[in-house]
Amino acid sequence: MANHLQGQTSPYLRQHAHNPVDWYPWCEEAFQKAQAEDKPVFLSIGYSTCHWCHVMERESFEDREVAELLNRDFVSIKVDREERPDIDSLYMGVCQAFTGSGGWPTTLFLTPDQRPFHAGTYFPKTSQRGLPGMLQLLPAVRHAWDHDRDKLLAQSREVLDLLRQEKPQPQGTSHRDIRLKALDHWRASFDPVWGGFGSAPKFPMGHSLLALLTIGEKTNNRPATAMALKTLDQLCRGGIFDHIGGGFSRYSTDRQFLIPHFEKMLYDNALLILAYCKAWSVTRREVFRQVACRTADYAIRELTLSAGAFVSAQDADSGGEEGSFYAIRPEEVISVLGREKGTRFNQRYHITDQGNFMGGSIPNLLQEEDLTGDCADCWVSLRNWRKARAPLHRDDKVITGWNGLMMGALAWLYRVTGEEGYLTAAQNAWRYLDTVHWKKDGLMASSLEGRTGPRAFLEDHAFLAFGLLALYEVTGEAPLLERAENLCRTVLADFPDQSRGGFFLTGRDGEPLILRPKESADGALPSGNTVMAWVLVRLSHLTEKEEWRQAAETQLNYLAGQAASYPTAYPVYLLAALEWEHPPEEVTVAAATREDLPHQPWPFPLDAVVRLLDHPTRDHPLLNGQTTYYVCRDHACQPPRNLYS
Repeated sequence: MANHLQGQTSPYLRQHAHNPVDWYPWCEEAFQKAQAEDKPVFLSIGYSTCHWCHVMERESFEDREVAELLNRDFVSIKVDREERPDIDSLYMGVCQAFTGSGGWPTTLFLTPDQRPFHAGTYFPKTSQRGLPGMLQLLPAVRHAWDHDRDKLLAQSREVLDLLRQEKPQPQGTSHRDIRLKALDHWRASFDPVWGGFGSAPKFPMGHSLLALLTIGEKTNNRPATAMALKTLDQLCRGGIFDHIGGGFSRYSTDRQFLIPHFEKMLYDNALLILAYCKAWSVTRREVFRQVACRTADYAIRELTLSAGAFVSAQDADSGGEEGSFYAIRPEEVISVLGREKGTRFNQRYHITDQGNFMGGSIPNLLQEEDLTGDCADCWVSLRNWRKARAPLHRDDKVITGWNGLMMGALAWLYRVTGEEGYLTAAQNAWRYLDTVHWKKDGLMASSLEGRTGPRAFLEDHAFLAFGLLALYEVTGEAPLLERAENLCRTVLADFPDQSRGGFFLTGRDGEPLILRPKESADGALPSGNTVMAWVLVRLSHLTEKEEWRQAAETQLNYLAGQAASYPTAYPVYLLAALEWEHPPEEVTVAAATREDLPHQPWPFPLDAVVRLLDHPTRDHPLLNGQTTYYVCRDHACQPPRNLYS
């Protein structure tokens, strides 16, 4: 018998639609029911490709005994963190305040008016390894609700008061000082043997690597460049990179980046394409461009709808086991490729009888010197065999912001390869968003099968503006710039925190929660606040309009105060501040017709601000009747020329 989740626009909620738990989506009806029956709310937050969410579902939410307790004593609400980042942000902060850590699934107990009084993450069915089990936890919480409610409500008030406080930020700290402090922090946690930062688990954090590469390039800081390049080299050697199918998994469970947590997220792959494009532009090492291409090819092949948009993620689990899709035996390779090719492939990618995961091997190049591809035909054959053996679940939800990041990444890749397919894929994603997600009353955050979800959040506006600007710079199509400017004006009008600076996660017409969430630091995904700073700086260079210059300066000053105490949590702010203090080269290209514009790959620096004009203007006439380049560097313009140099 289905519960209240049937027909929702979230694949995660649909996965739970036939649980014996009487789940509700986040809605007024659920809270009214809790109020009328004087029951606490059991809130579970996760996402469709989350491994431990699957485990908790199998152990508890599909279990009749647990479901009976939940249905009798609680009103149960299920939330997709990707569809509702506002709810996730608010209650993840609550979970961290209660426990000192967070993660998914996130488990909370609320009053009928949404106030939290207990929180945690994964709970097994029965108590084990120091974790209380659901069969013990649920009766204990219900007993406290019935007999010690004042204490629970006092705990709730303390946590909410803590979350309402915004720490006073130091004033007058320069962007340069924050950057130097960030470099000290990165150096202190850098792993010189295996790359990356800290110990296991290790996240790839493409935006941090992009920041380090940009710091190295713009300030001639060789250690910054070296840390980023070492990490990017190790990432594409290890098993966190799918050497058969392309693309990166979410994080590594070990120091070497050998064995990943296998789910693949759209945003991780977009951010890593950006980082590898930058690495190629800095070093001209072909392997970096090849990895960027293979990552984009994976996203286009595996994460694209026929309508053109990119979906959210691929699952880590196959057949109920994490990683079984990716673990491969040497005899399986030989059966697909034949003995000669198969033996060579096994040797190169260290696929052995002993294995390194679940009795099989995760292909890797950790012991190889040559990383350039020589096995393209093998990859295709093995990819097809692997997919037929055990297809992966895919979350087909289309998220506006994540598509914006991938649009920008593909535009960058087009700049460094000249491959039209990458530009076409980015344009197709934009057409879908423009058609499906852009309504008369504003932008929507997500869709599934053409049905849109909630109104767009800050990150949707910021990430999409980034993608539109990147597309504008490679096409010269003025409507793309206009749409990016419109998105930014909406943010300035509807999202600002007038008293403390920065922007809220939700617009002024968003659904009211007990607190209006606001995020400034970057996590695995950049924050809307830092990407807005980057976009505003870029707009100020592209348009030379005072409104964007002032908005960029204001946002950078706000983020400087936020970043001063923990600067490595703000890599995209560091990118924006670098571009603000070290303006990129500006290139205006005037051509007689669109066909006369320069073809990719461009000779310009990857971060150059490029304006394409498919006709001459009064300020940018043709020189000698030919395509003309107007180049400005370091606040000084050079004479026009017919060839870029």
